[in-house]
Amino acid sequence: MKILIVKLSSLGDVVHAMPAVQDIVRALPDAQIDWVVERGFAPLVLRCHGVRRVIACELRRWRKSPLSQQTRRAWGLFKAELQQEQYDAVIDLQGLTKSALVCWLARLSPGGRRYGLANQTEGSSFEAPARWVADVAITLPAHIHAVTRSRELCAQALHYRLPDELAFGLLPQQDQSAVKSLALETGMHGWVALVHGTSRADKEWPLAHWRVLAQRLNAAGFGVALPHGSPAELQAAQAIAQGLAHTKVWPAMPLDALTDALATCSGVIGVDSGLSHIAVALDLPHVQIYNFDTAWRTGPVPPSNPKLAAARQCSVFAKPYPAVDAVWQAWLGVLPNVVKA
Repeated sequence: MKILIVKLSSLGDVVHAMPAVQDIVRALPDAQIDWVVERGFAPLVLRCHGVRRVIACELRRWRKSPLSQQTRRAWGLFKAELQQEQYDAVIDLQGLTKSALVCWLARLSPGGRRYGLANQTEGSSFEAPARWVADVAITLPAHIHAVTRSRELCAQALHYRLPDELAFGLLPQQDQSAVKSLALETGMHGWVALVHGTSRADKEWPLAHWRVLAQRLNAAGFGVALPHGSPAELQAAQAIAQGLAHTKVWPAMPLDALTDALATCSGVIGVDSGLSHIAVALDLPHVQIYNFDTAWRTGPVPPSNPKLAAARQCSVFAKPYPAVDAVWQAWLGVLPNVVKA
């Protein structure tokens, strides 16, 4: 069976769709799964277990100059690559006009169908063309986590029972042992990445809070790593690190290298951002900081059976933002017992 997943952006949304691929692989081991995604996120989707082929597009850039010769040529190449295969199922996990267009262009095998959402869910965008293009529109509960939303849609489209197990299938490529050994040799528990950058100012945590948190981590025997993705984030990282021992600002790096770097860490503390969601997918001890009560739909998914598994990941919410003490206590709660001792 050939299946096309359409989930174009953004980074966190792409990560949230990865468990659906793992469910398909589990239920349909012989399925061939392709994925259409924005080019900037393609290196990450290439790491997703079960994805055979990644078809990269640049709709965000193309719409800025839709009639230019460069855009028309790039669009033609994308369309040709998209239509190389015929698919038994094309599944729109985005629910937007742009994803509906991609689904409509994709070729179906005889008897193949396009699947999509029939309704909007809380906190998620939904546009009418997505409903019109779908041969089969599936209604989901309005109050649903973003991860479960994609998983349920695929399960109902392909007629399998949603498994209890949750896996993202995001695989780091580099050997992590050397970096972890270095941390142990220097007497540290390991490195903790502080994901302070976000695309929205109202999701930020105060700079002074990050400095206090970094100081506490250093005092507890952790090195602090500070990633960044823009000049403003670099400036913030340098301000957090100023004068602190065992605290380093990472160099700028592409998304796949950054994923590998996060995988070397003992844990991650961050705001609601794509990098924080990558930390969740890598199954790292993680605390996610929220200024809005939206963690129920985008934050770490709680263990299915809390009596059998302690949470390695959690969220902290408060207005206007959580206190340092609340984040610190949450961090202590997700650490392995051997480190807390």
